[in-house]
Amino acid sequence: MDKRNDAFRGFAFDTQAQAIPSGREKLINAGGGELTVKGRDGRIRSKDTLGQGNDPNPPHDREH
Repeated sequence: MDKRNDAFRGFAFDTQAQAIPSGREKLINAGGGELTVKGRDGRIRSKDTLGQGNDPNPPHDREH
């Protein structure tokens, strides 16, 4: 499910491999944000900040 500004919109995919690129694209088109991938157990598997921002001291992404 996609959650942005407390609004829920569902997207159905068979695998995370299909869902992640779509989520990236939607997030970038919406102006950016944080993409969080969770496993079936609810634990966070991956996080990535996407899009353009105006933060003068952005966090350093060590995962990618």
